[in-house]
Amino acid sequence: MPDIKTIADNANIVVNGYAFTREEDGIHVLNLNSPDKAVVFSEDGEVLETTMDDIELSIASRYLQQNLKYMED
Repeated sequence: MPDIKTIADNANIVVNGYAFTREEDGIHVLNLNSPDKAVVFSEDGEVLETTMDDIELSIASRYLQQNLKYMED
């Protein structure tokens, strides 16, 4: 089981319970309320890997699009 507090603390942003972290291989998103649900997006928003269903994936994608400007280093 992942360490939720550490993931949240190290995330670039947290939006409505989703931790968004920019990594070398893409943008990792973890549902902090259900840590078995995650997705990795490419820098241009393409889904690379996921354990989310379609509805949750669309929510995470929308959050990413709306908040990507806050993830700039």
